[in-house]
Amino acid sequence: MNIAKKYLPFWLALFICLFPFITSPTALIIGFFLASFGLIPSNYNLAKITKKLLAYSIVGLGFGIHFEQALAVTGSGIDLIIATIVGTLVIGWFFARAIGLNQQTGYLIASGTAICGGSAIAAVAPAIKADDEQIALSLATVFVLNSIALFIFPVIGHALNLDQHTFGTWAAIAIHDTSSVVGAASAYGEEALTTATTLKLARALWIIPVALISAFIFRNDSKKITIPYFIFFYCAAILVSDWLPQFDDIYQMIFAASKRALVICLFLIGCAISVEKLKAAGAKPLLFGVTLWVLISTTSLAWLLLS
Repeated sequence: MNIAKKYLPFWLALFICLFPFITSPTALIIGFFLASFGLIPSNYNLAKITKKLLAYSIVGLGFGIHFEQALAVTGSGIDLIIATIVGTLVIGWFFARAIGLNQQTGYLIASGTAICGGSAIAAVAPAIKADDEQIALSLATVFVLNSIALFIFPVIGHALNLDQHTFGTWAAIAIHDTSSVVGAASAYGEEALTTATTLKLARALWIIPVALISAFIFRNDSKKITIPYFIFFYCAAILVSDWLPQFDDIYQMIFAASKRALVICLFLIGCAISVEKLKAAGAKPLLFGVTLWVLISTTSLAWLLLS
């Protein structure tokens, strides 16, 4: 095997780690193109590496959540948070069955739409025993819509004359990934940014119950439940950063490193898909993702305007 080809994925992973301008969607696309052009060696077990790195990344992200602040935000809008998360997952479950979409793929897209995009998908995937292709299709779907939301949400907000707080709340609920929530809200205003960032991080707490409940729902015929144990370490990271605030500088470094590690994970996941696999999957994942996204966007906005 050509030496350059043999180590290409690892050199690129290092490159992605060192350069912060490479975002999650970009990393996924780079991996996808490498796989499509046959540049990924078949003798590497990238799936095993990816699953471990995903778990470590999720745990590290816990250090970036301020527990008391998240609880305060969650408590003030608990009705809307529960309604949008539970509603998206339940509707997604039945809609996936109705259109004949693979149940794991549909559930991952619904989880990413309901909570916090790629992070939620990464956390829920081990619990429901999703394979690399299902994870990749789910992430690709969510990131396409996520990128669109970054540009159209501020336009819609200004067209409807939404105030800063309302827009920030809406963005945190209806835009998938935290990075795009921050981008859209910062373009709208400082108050919108503060509201959106705090609420989005608060919603990240819901990864914990959703991942654990998902493990129970997707248990196999032997009734064996696959518990994503790293979720407990995720909880521990949140609590440690809250109980020992004097080490906040260290926590922020861990949080930043974990975000870069998650980007590398998405690159490795992209290496597992190709044009042929996307053609085989068809248009159902994107149709499913768009439908859920429009549903949560319109209903949450209506709720906010009428409340």
